[in-house]
Amino acid sequence: MAQMYINGEWVDAQSGETYEIRNPANREVVDTVPLGGEADARAAVRAAQRAFPQWADKSPDARAELLRKGIEAVREHAKEIAALLTAEQGKPLFEAHGELNHFLHGMEFYAGLASKIRGAQVPLPDTLSKHAYGLVVKRPVGVSVGIVPWNFPLTLMGTKVGPALIAGSPIIIKPAETTPLATLKVIGLLNEAGLPPGVLQCVTGPGPTVGEALVCDPAVRRVALTGSSETGRRVMQLAGPDFKRVTLELGGSDPMIVCPDANIRKAVSGAVIGRYWNAGQQCLAVKRLYLFEDIYDQFMDGLLKKVGNYRVGDPTTRPEKPFIRMGPLHTARQREEVEAQLADALDKGARLLIGGKRPDDPALQNGFFFEPAVVVDVPRDSKLVTEEVFGPVLPVWKVKSLDEAIELANDSPWGLGSSIWTQNMAWANRAIREIEAGVTWVNQIHFGYDELPFGGVKASGIGHEHGPEAVDYYLENKGAVFGGLDW
Repeated sequence: MAQMYINGEWVDAQSGETYEIRNPANREVVDTVPLGGEADARAAVRAAQRAFPQWADKSPDARAELLRKGIEAVREHAKEIAALLTAEQGKPLFEAHGELNHFLHGMEFYAGLASKIRGAQVPLPDTLSKHAYGLVVKRPVGVSVGIVPWNFPLTLMGTKVGPALIAGSPIIIKPAETTPLATLKVIGLLNEAGLPPGVLQCVTGPGPTVGEALVCDPAVRRVALTGSSETGRRVMQLAGPDFKRVTLELGGSDPMIVCPDANIRKAVSGAVIGRYWNAGQQCLAVKRLYLFEDIYDQFMDGLLKKVGNYRVGDPTTRPEKPFIRMGPLHTARQREEVEAQLADALDKGARLLIGGKRPDDPALQNGFFFEPAVVVDVPRDSKLVTEEVFGPVLPVWKVKSLDEAIELANDSPWGLGSSIWTQNMAWANRAIREIEAGVTWVNQIHFGYDELPFGGVKASGIGHEHGPEAVDYYLENKGAVFGGLDW
């Protein structure tokens, strides 16, 4: 049985209760974990409070050295961690290894930033003192909480752990209830590298009890959430009264625009990977595809051929070439939601061109498998448009102009990612300026880069993860004023 990591120790829930983690591909029990509660959350916060002064006092180089030791330990256990991730989450093994590599790259990036945090020196008016100047001093903000979703539990943990630790702020990770196992393994390895007790902890259990207890604790000064827009609103309600520092990376309905001069082969590949990676369970997945009339038929031919190459099945195996493995959706509820969204569009007149059903293979009936789908003639008031679609269904529309494409792209409550595929720099720059999204990729797959800030607008959240900007959320600016030295 797995355990939580609190105050430098592996522990059970204080209640003694546990719950099962089941494999989405076959519903078999992978392991059991502690069903944490409010008392466990409080214990983790108190431990983080005690650890804060010592960790904040460490030099940036000393923090980075411990982080790098932990990174190497994680790398040495890569196969074991990837296998755990596949078993609990459902993604194919090659995708699990890709996620772990992304996590490691991000952690290395933040370890390298540790000694590069900068303040500022500011000349001040000499009204009261000649040669006076001010300093902007960066200080760790304090006890932090990272709430991580189930779709990318490792990479989205790393975007919180890396910045917090190099900034000198202890952090408590609350993983999704259904995907704690790989997270616990990684957090244990990072701690074995020598982190002081209480600096990096993990509490497992339900969001309404563990998550809310962590967010509401007065000693917690920083909350980072990746999750749904609904959960983001709840976190804002809980954190607001105590003026906690909050960032929210929430849902998305990313538009992809393909222009007549695009490299069609590369754009088709971008659409397929952007929509169907992780069985379409991505905040920044391509969820709306807009094709110029001139290239519509050519693009659709290539798209349907590539989508037809997917084979749903056991995520620990690979199909014969040229076929591509797709694992199950994460839960029965997730599959039912996607089925309902697709059915609503079809009832309103949309046409299904491929996929969009549970596989017939009797060997797959215990898993939450769903064949990837492409849909056209989708009404604007259907759930495939008005709701976030967290599964392998891609609606496609034909457009006459860039004006129309941008207008449709912006017709959404979300604004996380977007892309345009064109060789025309004027069009590309216009898309960057006018599409209402936190990120616009140009001739590039929708993918987060640790080197650049990432976040959304509208219902897709506030604040940023990734990049040096992410570290600032775990630091506070303190002003210092020096009078003239010639008094």
